[in-house]
Amino acid sequence: MLLLVLLLGFSPSLQGQPQLQEDLDADLAEFDLDIAPRRVPRQVKTILLKENKPHIQELSIKTTIISRYAFTAVYCSMLNRHVAAAEGIFQFQVPAGAYISNFTMIIGGRVYQSEVTPKERRAKHGKGRPKSGESSNTSSEPEVFRTAASIPGRNRAIFLLMYEELLQRRLGSYEHVTSLRPLQLVSRLSLEVTIIDHAPIVDLEVLPLRNGRSAAKSEAPITTAIQNEKNVWKITFSPSIIQQAKISTTGLLGDFVIRYDVQRETGIGDIQVLNGHFVHYFAPKDLPVVPKNVVFVIDTSASMMGKKMRQTKDALLTILRDLRPADHFNFISFSNKIKVWQPNRLVPVTPLNVRDAKKFIYTLLPNGGTNIDGAIQTGSSLLRDYLSDPDVSLNGVSLIIFLTDGRPTIGETQSTSILGNTRSAVQEKFCIFTIGIGNDVDYRLLERMALENCGMMRRIREEADASAMLRGFYNEIGTPLLSDIRINYTENSVRYVTQNLFTNYFNGSEIVVAGKLTNRSAESLHVQVTASNNDRLITLETDVPLRRLQTETERHVKAASAAVAAGAKVLGSGVMQGLGGPLGSVAEDFVERVWGFLSVKDGLRSRLRSQTSKEREEHIQQATNLSLAFHFLTPLTNMVVEKPEVLADGSMAAAPTIRPAADEASSPANELPADTDDDQLLKLDGKPRGQISPLSDKIGKGERRPDKKSITISKTSADGDPHFVVEFPLSKLTVCFNINGEPGQVLSLVSDHRYSGVTVNGKLIGAPAPPGSHKQQRTYFSTITIVADRPRRAYIEVTPKKVIVDGRDRLVLPCHSTVAVDSEVLSVAVSAGSNVTVTVGGNISFVILLHQYRNPAPYQRDHLGFYISNSAGLSHRSHGLLGQFLHQEVGVAPLPAQGDANPSAFLKVKDRSVPVVRKSRRIYSGKQNVDCWFARNNAEKLIDGRYEDYVASHMFDTGERHHGTNRA
Repeated sequence: MLLLVLLLGFSPSLQGQPQLQEDLDADLAEFDLDIAPRRVPRQVKTILLKENKPHIQELSIKTTIISRYAFTAVYCSMLNRHVAAAEGIFQFQVPAGAYISNFTMIIGGRVYQSEVTPKERRAKHGKGRPKSGESSNTSSEPEVFRTAASIPGRNRAIFLLMYEELLQRRLGSYEHVTSLRPLQLVSRLSLEVTIIDHAPIVDLEVLPLRNGRSAAKSEAPITTAIQNEKNVWKITFSPSIIQQAKISTTGLLGDFVIRYDVQRETGIGDIQVLNGHFVHYFAPKDLPVVPKNVVFVIDTSASMMGKKMRQTKDALLTILRDLRPADHFNFISFSNKIKVWQPNRLVPVTPLNVRDAKKFIYTLLPNGGTNIDGAIQTGSSLLRDYLSDPDVSLNGVSLIIFLTDGRPTIGETQSTSILGNTRSAVQEKFCIFTIGIGNDVDYRLLERMALENCGMMRRIREEADASAMLRGFYNEIGTPLLSDIRINYTENSVRYVTQNLFTNYFNGSEIVVAGKLTNRSAESLHVQVTASNNDRLITLETDVPLRRLQTETERHVKAASAAVAAGAKVLGSGVMQGLGGPLGSVAEDFVERVWGFLSVKDGLRSRLRSQTSKEREEHIQQATNLSLAFHFLTPLTNMVVEKPEVLADGSMAAAPTIRPAADEASSPANELPADTDDDQLLKLDGKPRGQISPLSDKIGKGERRPDKKSITISKTSADGDPHFVVEFPLSKLTVCFNINGEPGQVLSLVSDHRYSGVTVNGKLIGAPAPPGSHKQQRTYFSTITIVADRPRRAYIEVTPKKVIVDGRDRLVLPCHSTVAVDSEVLSVAVSAGSNVTVTVGGNISFVILLHQYRNPAPYQRDHLGFYISNSAGLSHRSHGLLGQFLHQEVGVAPLPAQGDANPSAFLKVKDRSVPVVRKSRRIYSGKQNVDCWFARNNAEKLIDGRYEDYVASHMFDTGERHHGTNRA
């Protein structure tokens, strides 16, 4: 079992460092907002001065896009204003299709440069768990790069992150997205994007900040400036602290989105040539639309109940309206049973068929399990039999659009068997496009299913607008213009060409091919494109003048390389190594980097499509070598960097040490591999990049290991739906009640702010009721916060996944590890996957049970149970739904017999008589039954006032207003 112990900080001395103190004073003057104090709103001042974590003085993001290939440099300067060392967390959302190519830290005057190494290969993996890095990452979901480092007191840390990506053209536009989520207000925030292209740039626009909510305004974000000179576009965004606070006081500004396209000449497409490499962009237009044969296979299992099903129906109804008269279509729904709308055929798009299809969509009802294999087999058989009909034209584009929100639970459930069955059923006659909704989806299965059958996969997050994303995905593939595209170049003139055979080309997209020239001095290159458009074969060919294209590419790259170098100049020339040379030379070799980028992507896709272990090994080796050559952090590589260590006197250690991070996807739960010779390195895994942070330092003086003793818990609790149980030891009675609150409400559980300084609040989350239940919905506690105000303010926020401890420093602890943290106010012990124990002042303690589901039913939600372990330190004036009973006693008197089969009684509480009935409750995760007297109607008369009086305004509400008649 991994035992992880964290300190809340230590205090190096500043004596003998007058210059550092002077620098600090200057920094703080700068931190005090870079603008006249009288112009700073009090609210913004308060937010900044309350920050305990290091403050981000500057966040500068500079991107240069050269012919649709984007280089981004992120510069972050972080100041630790406190005397004690503090943990600085650098976090940045990187586009999912991008590859990180450099990471550097400068702390205490030392430079810590990253290095890319091959990922360790493991022979065995846990059953049903994907290997780390098994995704080729075709999802549009961003990924979070995150690392933490200790910053000495009164000192700065600088973080530099670089990543590269090839922009994809969708629906007629390129879209560049930059995440602006620094998680705090920033003194100097700036974003600069330079776009350079040999083709004229058209239709450039900056969208409103995208943050998951509907934008109130339709114009570009405030302070956005757009300049254009000789087809070099420069977009800047630099909001002040006040302007940031107006958008979000938490630093979650959203995504800055730039959308544009380029003018194209009809014909063979655009070709760039530079230093012995070429890249070919092909995006024809004004072609007749190819008819399509499409089968929609829709998951209607029970987990699709509610919002998912409504949004799916909305999208399908819209898609029906967009089908063209020449198209043919059908619908299949699947759960335990598989239902085909029009058996044994695809039907043409007619008003009558569209009307009947709408009726079928309206009648879809979620129920049962998930038979993915059966659904794919049925859809494939239907489409294959239709295409075998001699009267059916084979010149159309045929595809299956497959949508699910879960993993296979019925029929064949092994991924390898499902993939093999799918290949056999498809027989390379059509393509499968897969869509996964929510968090409980086997995305690797869907991705491989699409890749092995010439399709694409899209992921839709649980909270996203599924209807809009489904429509958008369909729009991408809804207008096929070409099929069976082959791009050939002069034989023996090129080598190492990336993918040049494509099943389909859809309107508004783009095909990109790159390769190496065998003869750099050649005058020309013959290019031929062949494809099918409905019932005719299209052939395009021409001789490309290589020398002229080399000169043109060099000219517009010269400006781009200067912009990239300027974007990273802030760190000085000595830091800009590690990418094979200065950043300027990286931009000058952009065509070669496009080739390397596409070659790695091809290798990863080919690895997933491999049919033999030998073939797979060859693709892995090729992609790994390319990743190392271009310094790319990919699923096959690690990025390794020294982890700085701060000594007790505040200086930086000469030999920083840290244990390597575990590969969570391939190690047993709560275990780490033994220490290796690499324990001076911090490993940053390629994919997923979700939590890139050190796990542990060695246990030092003053730290403690988590207590392994069993926990003593009283019955007084709030758990489940939520069910409240109150134990009265002196009366030898147990009382219980339910609170039927609304999702999103925050309930006051314990309120003793004026006396012991302790407050406990719980936030409700909703879930559908189980089939046959008399309730319409259930509610559970999704978050518990415990606030302690003495001797100084600190709080703990617990969810089923993590624990946030905010005392002297802010720490985020995972619930899947065993962790212990002590501070002067409170202590926290996390028992991996089981419970969290919080102790305040030695005589108040609470236990929070973690209820998590691996494959939850629709009516199940990960939630928390709250139990009071020791209430001795809470005052007699404590209140809240549980707190008001901690120092009370009750009596019980029988009711006159009324023929009720349930024994009934009156409960005497204060001066009130409460009718109760006998019930049995399960507590401690269902491990124990407790008999109790149950009060109905949201504990009416049992509690002071009504339950609505206990609804807090927010999670940290300390209850200054009164609840009922005896509120503390």
